[in-house]
Amino acid sequence: MPHGFPVTAPPVLCVTDAAVVRDGRPILSEVSLTVRAGEHWALLGANGAGKSTLLSLLGAVAHPTRGTVEVLGHRLGRVDLRELRSYVGHVNPRHDPGSPLTVRDVVLTGLTNTNDRVPRWQPTPEQVVEADRLIGLLGLGERHGARWPTLSQGERGRTLIARALMPRPRLLLLDEPATGLDVAGREQLIERLDALQDTYPQLASVLVTHHLEELPPGTTHVMLLRDGRPLAAGPADEVLTSDQVSKCFDHPIRLTRTDGRWSVRASRPTARPDGPPPGR
Repeated sequence: MPHGFPVTAPPVLCVTDAAVVRDGRPILSEVSLTVRAGEHWALLGANGAGKSTLLSLLGAVAHPTRGTVEVLGHRLGRVDLRELRSYVGHVNPRHDPGSPLTVRDVVLTGLTNTNDRVPRWQPTPEQVVEADRLIGLLGLGERHGARWPTLSQGERGRTLIARALMPRPRLLLLDEPATGLDVAGREQLIERLDALQDTYPQLASVLVTHHLEELPPGTTHVMLLRDGRPLAAGPADEVLTSDQVSKCFDHPIRLTRTDGRWSVRASRPTARPDGPPPGR
C-alpha cells in the first residue's frame, strides 16, 4: 500500500454535506455519511433517487459539486484518484472483460484494474494462488477455467466480487449486484456476501439496491434516499421501518424481517367492521 494510506485509520468513508448538480439540476443534496471499518451499509431508494451517483462519489469516480468526500482518509481533489481507486473494490454487474477470459483471468485483472489482461503482464505464483482462493471462497472452485461467455449471470457476479477483492481493499462497493439474477443466483450471491464478513472482519462495504429482499442478513446500516436527499440513515434496525420505507418509495409498504432477511408487501387498508358487505 502506498505511503500515506494508514491501515487502521477510521473512518473508511466520510461524506459531509455533499451535493451533485448536473446541467443545473440537483442530483444529490445535503448528503452526509460516515462508514467505519467492518460496517456494511446499504443505499436504498427508488430508481432515480441518486444511489448510483452517491456510489460514484464513494468510489472516487466522481467529485461532488459542493461539500467534501474523504475516501480512506484522503479528500477528493487532493489525491491521485487513479491510485486511490486501486484500493477500493468496485463490483459493477455490467462489467465486460472485452474478451472470453477464464474466471481466473478475470479475477487477476483486479490487480491491474483493467478489463482485459495487460499484454506481457504475468501474475506471480502467489497471486495465482490468491486468485484461486478467492474463487473458491465465492463458490466457484470448479469453474476457475470456465470462460466468461459460458458463465451464468450469478457466476459472473460472484467472479466480479472475487476480482474486486484481489487487491485486498479496505472498502467494497456493490452497485446492484443482484441485477438480472434468478432466485437461486440471488440467494447464492447473498450467502457468499454474508460469509465474507467472517473472512474479512475489517472490510467495509456499501451496497446499492432498490429491493430489500436483496439485503444480506449482515447489513449493519442503511441510508434511505428520496429525490437525491437522505430520508434516514443509521443502524439497519432503526432505519428499516414500514413507515420510513413507505415514505422512501412513496407507497404504503409493510416491512417484515425473518431469520435476518427483510421482505416487503404493499400495505392494504383494513376493511371497516361496519362497512358494506362484499359485492355491494
